Amino acid sequence: MVTRLQQVVKGAALNFRRTPAEISAAAARLTAREKQVHDKVAAQAQPTFANTIAPLARLENASGGEAALISFLQNVSTDKQVRDASSEAEKALALSRMTSQMRSDVYGSVKKVLDDTQGLKELAPEDRALAESMARQYRRSGLGLSADQRAKLEHTRKRLIELGIEFSRNTNEADGVELFTRAELAGLPDSYFCERATETVDGVEKFVVTTKYPDLVPVMQMAKSEATRRRMLLAEETRCPENIRLLQEAVALRLDAARQLGYKTHAEFVLEENMAKTPDSVLEFEKDLRQRLDVLADSEITEIEQLKQADKKAANETYTGLYNWDFRYYSNLVKERKHKVNEERVKQYFSVEPVTRGILDIYQDILKLRFDKVENPPVWHPDVTMYEVWEADNSAFLGHIYLDLFPRQGKYGHACVNPIQNGSENSDGSRVYPVAAILANFPKPTSTTPALLTHDDVITLLHEMGHLLHHICIQTKWAHFGLDSVQHDFIECPSQLFENWGWEPSVLQKFAAHYKTGERIPKELVAQLVAAKNEGAGLFNLRQVFFGMFDMAIHNTEDANVDVEATYKALREQITRFSGGSGPGCGAATFGHMMGGYDAGYYGYLWAKSFSADMYATRFTKDGITNARTGMDYRREILCPGGSIDASVGLERFLGRAPSSAAFLESIGVANSQ
Repeated sequence: MVTRLQQVVKGAALNFRRTPAEISAAAARLTAREKQVHDKVAAQAQPTFANTIAPLARLENASGGEAALISFLQNVSTDKQVRDASSEAEKALALSRMTSQMRSDVYGSVKKVLDDTQGLKELAPEDRALAESMARQYRRSGLGLSADQRAKLEHTRKRLIELGIEFSRNTNEADGVELFTRAELAGLPDSYFCERATETVDGVEKFVVTTKYPDLVPVMQMAKSEATRRRMLLAEETRCPENIRLLQEAVALRLDAARQLGYKTHAEFVLEENMAKTPDSVLEFEKDLRQRLDVLADSEITEIEQLKQADKKAANETYTGLYNWDFRYYSNLVKERKHKVNEERVKQYFSVEPVTRGILDIYQDILKLRFDKVENPPVWHPDVTMYEVWEADNSAFLGHIYLDLFPRQGKYGHACVNPIQNGSENSDGSRVYPVAAILANFPKPTSTTPALLTHDDVITLLHEMGHLLHHICIQTKWAHFGLDSVQHDFIECPSQLFENWGWEPSVLQKFAAHYKTGERIPKELVAQLVAAKNEGAGLFNLRQVFFGMFDMAIHNTEDANVDVEATYKALREQITRFSGGSGPGCGAATFGHMMGGYDAGYYGYLWAKSFSADMYATRFTKDGITNARTGMDYRREILCPGGSIDASVGLERFLGRAPSSAAFLESIGVANSQ
């Protein structure tokens, strides 16, 4: 029996304290309920929206949150047995959903509802969109194929589910570890060594450095020793070598599945649902952007080469070129020398608690929300904070958000938002409230300092909070249209939009204060940060182009044997201008996006950034960056519909015209020749 928590805050406080047995039992109940509902739908003699589509959607309303919660625990629990049970539950639930999506008898009932064109016309817009979306999902799941073909496709997709879960588990569980002397870590500030674990090797004290972000990134940015940086990058790229095999198999299976459904490539299958629509649109976008960025990168790479050549000359060493482990270090060095940006000084003004409160205040003012922190919340770890989200005028409760910001063993290793429960409407008109969590890996507090963030960390928190509030602000009848249903080449847009506030001096000076003195961040320091914003923009964005083009290279091909590792290494060197050297390892092994739902979709980061820059320049810069009326327009047109409308519809309503890329190109320092 699953233990239940009392309602300690407004709405249903979810129970994250599950044993492995409870997780397994919950998965069994959910799969049994799913089959029961689908059996009933399949048996309908005269299918209608009310007896066919609505029951399937109500199942998603009622069960989706519990299913997401027990799957979520694999990313956050400190108990490996719980993580393993959660992973197995996710597999069982995914296989059950896949089986249900491939039932021809259920599809027969759904199709009859779709064939009733007059009945469809009489439905409310969201109900009609729901029926059409479900029918499309069934078709894309193989309904329309013969029984033998469906069986083959089901086998393929079952294996893909298994591969995705195994890849994620490997990435979460495997941490690379290196030991360095203090001399080998020269360039790192004293704060980096505060309370850091040490080991004695042959009488020499060495510091333990892991591949978790708070350990890895400072070394890659500040360690003067090229050998140290190289060792850390290799530790990161060799920590789960088995993932290359998993991704290689997944690429072949995705192509096979796409072919079975009548598509030439996996990308063609995926992009049909996105704003881009076709692989050619994506490739043209990436090609055009790459050409523009190459112009910027030419001068940037020359500057970096000169710095490294000078370092080598001073050390009486031979210069052999630029390598991947040089990128962060020399990019950071350019910022320091040209713009006087000292990250260690900057961090003193970005203590995590006031920064978090300041970011919430931004959303509060612009979106007319209120955030109430819950004391002693029912959470999965003591580091986690919980907030109730309300309308600012107190007229309605909107949902719960959780912030889990620090690394630990077994936790998801990057930054993301997990939607745990979608908002929806019960049959009596009451609401099921949305719930979501930010998972991040920011530096932990120490005995002498609070958790201090870099400015990049602040931008990351703004970005992830954008996803979080998108999820909370969706106001649809059906959970089917939650955050995950938003088109994947638009889903990053709302989060990228709010990154802009992290570059506004008036905003930063409201919440950035020295953790010791309380002094507001000096205007000259803010000016230095802003001046350095586009420093290295050519090379940075070329890395994003590389990730997108690698994604397309392995997913927009008719070659089932495309070499994932060789393709990754070759494209990275060609596009980013930095060599990988001759060592082992491959960054694709920890490129979680390729097995986490962004396959044939990574281009969406830059694609969506074009829209976010346009919205910011056209509405917020023009109307005022704290203009609540503009914020409410944004909330109504962009956030509230979720995936119930095509993203281009809400975008054009908010802009008052078709979108343009001009603001995006200007924002990254690229001349717009269009």
